[in-house]
Amino acid sequence: MQLRQWFLTVCLIGITLPSLAESPPDNVQEKKSEPPYSELSMYDKPLMERYVLDELKALRTNQQDLERRMIVEITDRELTVADKSLNYANVTVTYFFYIIAGVASLIALIGWQSLREMRVNTKKMADQQLQEIAEQYEKKFQVLERELRRKTRSISDNNKEIEKINEVHNLWLRAQNFQNPEQKMEVYDEILKIRPGDLEALTHKADAAMEIREFHWALSLCNRVLEVDDSNAHALYQRACAYARLGVDEQAISDLERSIAESALMRDLAAEEADFEMLHGNERFDLLIATADQQA
Repeated sequence: MQLRQWFLTVCLIGITLPSLAESPPDNVQEKKSEPPYSELSMYDKPLMERYVLDELKALRTNQQDLERRMIVEITDRELTVADKSLNYANVTVTYFFYIIAGVASLIALIGWQSLREMRVNTKKMADQQLQEIAEQYEKKFQVLERELRRKTRSISDNNKEIEKINEVHNLWLRAQNFQNPEQKMEVYDEILKIRPGDLEALTHKADAAMEIREFHWALSLCNRVLEVDDSNAHALYQRACAYARLGVDEQAISDLERSIAESALMRDLAAEEADFEMLHGNERFDLLIATADQQA
């Protein structure tokens, strides 16, 4: 029977091997037809937003895994400590009884104390020793418990921070999809509710205020940002636009110069900025624009 099965197996292998050798797998042909990754268009590659979301998801998963591993490790340590304490107590009591037996024999021979007094004293010594051991391990357990609570709070705070990051990221994506300045400002207000004082949200809100021609409002928002970060190039640029619209030309040019000093990209933006139309003809402004044209 075994010989027959072996013969059938050899025959099947002999039949299938030629067919496999003649027809290459479909997936190999498909892989050959696919262009290499380096030749793909930029629009066919994964988006940065997806990468960030995957990284955040991986970070959250790692935090949860860390919490589980920490709980298991601390539980194992507690069990190990408890086991060692019981063994230590058992060994201690055993040695005490050996000592008691020797001392009792010596006392019986010498006649220093009665057996009853020795038993009472030995019991007191054993109780005292066990009490000290129990207090020591109780202190160790308290330290472990505090450490566990601290790490649990840290993990919980990290999870909350990750949730905030995800929510803020989604709001930024929503703001990018909106064309209406009022809708953008509503999204920026939601971001500021989650992260009060977010400088980037304030500067983008000032930009939206400029679009609806609320120049004083935009100026106030830029001042709030510059009170925290006086070298914020975007806020300086937006404030320069607001000053230009309000007719404060010299202050507008001063803020524009500071913005360009912080970020050279602002010079190219200023050359095409509609808010600076009234500054054309000003010597300082024309010098900045001429510098941008020369570099271009």
